[in-house]
Amino acid sequence: MSASALWIALGVLVLSTARSNEAARRLTTNPSRFANSTLVRLADYLLTGYKRGVRPVRDWRTPTTVSIDLMIYAILSVQWKDEFLVWDPKDFDDVKQISILTNNLWVPDILINEFVDVGKSPDIPYVYVGNDGEVRNYKPIQVVTACSLDIYNFPFDVQNCSLTFTSWLHTIKDINISLLRSPEEVMFDKSVFMNQGEWELLHILSAYSAFSIDGNDHYAEMKFSVVIRRRPLFYTVSLLLPSIFLMVMDIVGFFLPPDSGERVSFKITLLLGYSVFLIIVSDTLPATAIGTPLIGVYFVVCMALLVISLTETILIVRLVHKQDLQPHVPEWVKYLVLERATVLFCIRNKHKFGPLHPKEVDVTQYKENNINSDKLNFLCCENPKHREKPMGMALPLRENTPVVDSILHEISFIRQYLEKRDEYRDIAKEWLQVGYVLDVLLFRVYLVAVLAYSITLGTLWSVWQYAE
Repeated sequence: MSASALWIALGVLVLSTARSNEAARRLTTNPSRFANSTLVRLADYLLTGYKRGVRPVRDWRTPTTVSIDLMIYAILSVQWKDEFLVWDPKDFDDVKQISILTNNLWVPDILINEFVDVGKSPDIPYVYVGNDGEVRNYKPIQVVTACSLDIYNFPFDVQNCSLTFTSWLHTIKDINISLLRSPEEVMFDKSVFMNQGEWELLHILSAYSAFSIDGNDHYAEMKFSVVIRRRPLFYTVSLLLPSIFLMVMDIVGFFLPPDSGERVSFKITLLLGYSVFLIIVSDTLPATAIGTPLIGVYFVVCMALLVISLTETILIVRLVHKQDLQPHVPEWVKYLVLERATVLFCIRNKHKFGPLHPKEVDVTQYKENNINSDKLNFLCCENPKHREKPMGMALPLRENTPVVDSILHEISFIRQYLEKRDEYRDIAKEWLQVGYVLDVLLFRVYLVAVLAYSITLGTLWSVWQYAE
């Protein structure tokens, strides 16, 4: 009894499984299972007999107008009208648009002339088709294009990069290009632009034109000019401020005494530091063979100013040292530097640079005194009365004459040495005064040059920064 019941159950299970498989097979092979789907009926209606390799116009003399829209970053909207993709929404449950595979439709060969590399853009396989035959292809693309950069104003530069859309094969008789929105709407549309990077989008200019290669066939093109401006804060902090600080320290170095050797070593250290700074920032500057950015010229001029400052310091130190090998300051130098220049340039402490009055000793008078002394000694030696008088020594005067002559000779040599030393000191004081005056004059000229150069560049960069 139990065995027969088991066989009956197995038979029912096998029978039901066979019926279900047969029903699934009938459902799969039934072509009318999507008969009530409006989108399927609409797609069959549109694509039956459609030739995607032929331009979709009923009259071949009618050009296909492709409307282009552009929004940075980075959505490209291409739109055209397909005369074969038209339907009455009433026949298809009031459906007014449908998405269809791009591979099933005719697509215009619109390219960007400035393309240099294929960007990493997502593949969007569908397009929207409206009931009036309008095909909308919304395609986000990453464009890697060739752009002519003007880096003279770096880092306050404004760049203009163009994107030119044109048909590679079809002439204007077949494909014409128009702008989807008004030029004003495209110009100031920044809704999707990522405004957090190095560049700031100013505006987008658009222009339509037609060109001919052989003079017979004309091609339509739409050119978008993307105007962007660099944000200079990073380059100002990393490039300009360190250079300005080093130049300020070079100016402060002029307040060191010119007769000390510390100024030379200080300025040499600044020059070496600036050289290392230029080596570090050389990779940051844009490299091009067409032109040099103004900031590069600025660095070169700053280096030249440091070299000039070091040269001036060496010259002043040379004037105030090694005076033993120098003659007296010429009178015309005293007149021009110590008298006229101090008055003309309003140099303070003028009494320091007044005419010198060295304590000179009349050598001829000294020689006359020596002669008189020799004559006196000779007379004393010849006069018997004086010969008998002691001169503070026990020996007779005539016997002490060689010793006295030697002493007088040594005293004369010492006196001449002291006079020569005083003369060298006077020469040193003269050249030191000349050096101080020249140091003040050259410092003022150097300061004026640095300020004029800095103000000029600052004015230019300020104008460029706020120019659009």
